[in-house]
Amino acid sequence: MRKRLIVSAASALSLFLAVPASAADFQPGAAGIGDPYYPTYGNGGYRVSHYDIRLKYQPATDELEGTTTILATATQDLSRFNLDFALNVSEVLVNGRAAAFATSGEQELEITPARPLAKGSQATVVVRYKGVPSTVKKYGFTAWHRTPDGAVAADEPEAAWWWFPSNDHPSNKATYDVSVLVPDGNQVISNGVLTGTSSKAGWTRYSWRENKPQATYLATLAVGKFDITTDTTASGLPVYNAYSKDLGENADAARASVERTGELVDWLSGYFGDYPFSSVGGYVPNVPTGYALETQTRVFYSPKQFAKGTNTSVVVHELAHQWYGDSVSVAHWSDIWLNEGFASYAQFLWSEHENEGTAQELADYIYASHPADDPFWSVKPGDPGADNQFSNAVYDRGAVAIQALRNTVGDEKFFKILKGWPTERKYGNATIAEFQAYAEKVSGKKLGDLFKTWLFTPGKPAVGPVVPGAPAAASLAPGARDDVKALVEPKSWKKIQDAHSVHEH
Repeated sequence: MRKRLIVSAASALSLFLAVPASAADFQPGAAGIGDPYYPTYGNGGYRVSHYDIRLKYQPATDELEGTTTILATATQDLSRFNLDFALNVSEVLVNGRAAAFATSGEQELEITPARPLAKGSQATVVVRYKGVPSTVKKYGFTAWHRTPDGAVAADEPEAAWWWFPSNDHPSNKATYDVSVLVPDGNQVISNGVLTGTSSKAGWTRYSWRENKPQATYLATLAVGKFDITTDTTASGLPVYNAYSKDLGENADAARASVERTGELVDWLSGYFGDYPFSSVGGYVPNVPTGYALETQTRVFYSPKQFAKGTNTSVVVHELAHQWYGDSVSVAHWSDIWLNEGFASYAQFLWSEHENEGTAQELADYIYASHPADDPFWSVKPGDPGADNQFSNAVYDRGAVAIQALRNTVGDEKFFKILKGWPTERKYGNATIAEFQAYAEKVSGKKLGDLFKTWLFTPGKPAVGPVVPGAPAAASLAPGARDDVKALVEPKSWKKIQDAHSVHEH
């Protein structure tokens, strides 16, 4: 009898302890995803699979009203979670029930659902909000750019906060539906394919869909009055381009450049493999910015990119990102070389194609034109730091590193790597270490010293990007005198430099 009593007491105690232990398992998700460059960006505890963004926008007043529905899966037992967002929120629902919410930090929206979310469970999060995005500044700036007839959202590494709540980090990619109501006479541009338009009572709704995984900073929105061109590439890919009607003297050069998108994306496919998305194009709004951005399927170009005339080189750069940066995205912002080095190298290849300087000549020129004491060599393209994330060294030294890789493994293996990497890692994320391992597997060579020298060691490499065993040019030999005036500048160099302002913002 006593034995039975002991067992019953133990069972009761176990049951008693199980309740608080279970409750203790539910914890708040982290307020940052863990990126060393931007500790507060993104969030922990869940992953988003889809954003449904429905907006109403008044260009005259810059008033934005929206409802975003987020499909997410909890990656831990979750008592609370954050979204990154900057506008005023009026209501949050989680799985159909009102959720408590509060703001903290610069862009944290803290959400406490009525019922905690078990690990592995799916959640539907609805956020209602409104605001005047151009008046909202975070970290001292806004990524919402007003135009004479509307507005544009396009920036890197952050742009989403001003128009939809998100898990704002490239490592959490999702699909998108974007539907925007605007006064008749205005148009809406976003990513992917325009699935429909409808008009009623003086307002027109535009609906866009991107059905392939997309990073938050690659989502774009533009409202205004545009001249729109549509076509298909020779391979049958839909092309959608748009231009503000008030671009002035930059208008013709912009069109002469961006209208070659179809031709250029087919050309790049020969190097990088099949284009990974369902549409392609670009838009040039009347904004005062000077950069371009590889917004997925619909590249953003500032008019200033074409202030010196046509610039197909910048179009090549941004289209190359559709493979290197958009389809295969960085795992951390420190992996930015995987984006910018390869997009810059695509410009080298275009220069070769146009007979305006070979990739080797461009690499030699960059190496020789920067003396050993130039601060250019102090930036490590493989880990430049947040302040130097878009330094010229990431682009230029980064592209020279790729030429050094080409010379080391030989053209046959190099072009196999160039095409195989975005095919193998399509729609995912990657690190530089993973790329190195892939290049070593394909080439059969150990590449650790090469990557260390060109990407991770500050200082000018002792020898330029030459073929191993081949005699170095005078300007590339150890201890060579750096004399910029003696260098022969490749014809394409100025256009490539013009494109370097793509992220100076």
